[in-house]
Amino acid sequence: MAGLNQIRCFILDMDGTFYLGNRLLPGALTFIEYLRETGREFLFLTNNSSRHADYYAGKLARLGLHCGPEDVLTSGEATAHYLKMRKAAARIFLLGTPELEHEFAQHGFQLTADQPDFVVLGFDTTLTYEKLTTACHLIRKGVPFIATHPDINCPLEEGYIPDCGAMTALIQASTGASPKVIGKPNREIIDMIRLKKGRYQPKQMAMVGDRLYTDIATGLNAGISTVLVFSGETTRSDLAASAVQPDQTCEDLAELLQLLQASDRLA
Repeated sequence: MAGLNQIRCFILDMDGTFYLGNRLLPGALTFIEYLRETGREFLFLTNNSSRHADYYAGKLARLGLHCGPEDVLTSGEATAHYLKMRKAAARIFLLGTPELEHEFAQHGFQLTADQPDFVVLGFDTTLTYEKLTTACHLIRKGVPFIATHPDINCPLEEGYIPDCGAMTALIQASTGASPKVIGKPNREIIDMIRLKKGRYQPKQMAMVGDRLYTDIATGLNAGISTVLVFSGETTRSDLAASAVQPDQTCEDLAELLQLLQASDRLA
């Protein structure tokens, strides 16, 4: 890992890293304040495709951090760009929230179950048995299956709820088909990061998150530094048993801030 003082852009997971539900996690705001004070940049990267970037910018503002939608990249946005590059104005059967439907419509896609070009599964908190049945019928007919991200659970203050990966497993069990997955830790979302923050060298970027199989794997796939925080899903026993290993571990962003400040003082 490059010295922390060399990092000029921190890519931050949201759920379990910056906040949990509607509660900021320790050090969240002071960490961003220090990045701004020292001329560094940040990008929030979330696999949660149930909302769009405007929503997250608004939520962050309500929690006390003022930033714009350009400071947020969701797996839903990344998936829309991925599909748009392959077939503009494609016909898509979408299993997603109204927010994700609106985002896809804004990109010019036609949302329909009638002869779609793709079946796209997001983190659909409005999921119905009818949607699942239609998706499985279409996938069995050979319609390409895309998933926005692989997360199995979404962390909330009261515990975990099934995420896109759990829904994917249900469809896979029924159809035998595996989707093309766009979100963390896959290359397609890494390409979107480079478009947004392309002026930085890999040694100047770091991925910070609470999940080994998405956040840390994303950093490893991108060839950038990785920091695992224990404020979300991953436990120390999970880390000990995993083949995916971060460059650095911290309890939370408060500890990462202390380490960054110490590194800057020594530089």
